Amino acid sequence: MKLSLPKGTKDILPNQIHLWQKAERVFAEVCAQYGFSEIRIPTFEHTDIFERGVGNATDVVRKEMYTFEDKGGRSITLRPEGTAGVVRSFIENGMGSMPSPVKLFYNITAFRYEKMQKGRYREFHQFGVEAFGSSGPEIDAEIISLLCTFFERVGIAQTRLCINSIGCPSCRPIYHQALVEYFSDKVAAMCDDCKARYEINPQRMIDCKEQRCKPFVTEAPRQIEYLCQDCRTHFSGLQASLSSLDITYEVDPSIVRGLDYYSRTVFEFVSDHVGTQGTICGGGRYDRLVETMGGPSVPGIGFAMGVERFLMEAESQGVVLSEREPVKLCLVHMSDASYQKVFQLAHRLRRAGISCEVDLMGRSFRAQMKYANKLGIPYMIVIGDDEVASGKAKIKRMKDGFEMDIEISDLPEQAALFMNESKKEI
Repeated sequence: MKLSLPKGTKDILPNQIHLWQKAERVFAEVCAQYGFSEIRIPTFEHTDIFERGVGNATDVVRKEMYTFEDKGGRSITLRPEGTAGVVRSFIENGMGSMPSPVKLFYNITAFRYEKMQKGRYREFHQFGVEAFGSSGPEIDAEIISLLCTFFERVGIAQTRLCINSIGCPSCRPIYHQALVEYFSDKVAAMCDDCKARYEINPQRMIDCKEQRCKPFVTEAPRQIEYLCQDCRTHFSGLQASLSSLDITYEVDPSIVRGLDYYSRTVFEFVSDHVGTQGTICGGGRYDRLVETMGGPSVPGIGFAMGVERFLMEAESQGVVLSEREPVKLCLVHMSDASYQKVFQLAHRLRRAGISCEVDLMGRSFRAQMKYANKLGIPYMIVIGDDEVASGKAKIKRMKDGFEMDIEISDLPEQAALFMNESKKEI
């Protein structure tokens, strides 16, 4: 049997990992600058965490979760997203007693059994933030500002911010009824998912991507037309805050997001470069989610960004995420007796922060030289019996053969000095 990856998964290879590491590092740095602290949550949770948090009417819960029974007979689900788990942790660990707002960020893997698309996998990675305790529109704007700063820091420019308000429990029932009336004579011609959504949550029909449903969805009433005064005031405050930060935005009444816990502000960053839908990341408010999951009445807001789609966007815009620092120095031994010395010297160099390679394959002297050339290592030190006896060796710059005598006892300091001076000359 041929070994292969499960469908919907992907290896991240050594020649790609520097892209991920750069994105992860910059995201963590930007989050810290905005006062967000990292949280790490389990890969799996009790299934009812997602049924209560994400919503039974969503495609995620109905069709896409990886759910199984563990050996204790408990229903367990691999996390399909991050918010529900973070909210569970917020409640369970009593974070409501911390100074507000409580601001958290995460970098996770998640799992959904969904249709394969460009940039979309069944095991995927997400950056996300969640903030608890602030009900005003200013924190909505701050989180959007955090994303703008992150994109700017990595060099992504060609994105559009789209915002909308999907109302609250006070005004949503009126909109719900308007949708029921509008779709009543159309739902029979729509997809099976929309037929199910019509019975459970007709607002989810607005998010349908099926071609045969689009003409009906395009003409449907929009929540923004049914907002109560409090929701209108909040949405106007968000727009004023974004304008004060010189953040350009579009109001897009078609945004509803795919999960049931959202309320009021929802937003997406969109591009024409990635995938079939063009959404790089999305988020919004969930002011009743903590309470729904058994916690105190605490408002919240957050976003999630698929890392795979983000990296596709970076590539499509020609963004160069720096390569990892290559190995700089190769230590070559000339005899079995000098090999142990080379091994010791490599240990000293690495502890001093200098990357280096030694032979671990029993290669001959000539083969070691050939190996170093294949790797493109720019500096080399050859250690033989004479060098061990004298305590002196030569460090060589491979591009032009320039050499310098060094004391083996001071190898880390003198090697670093030689390589730094070489950089200045280049």
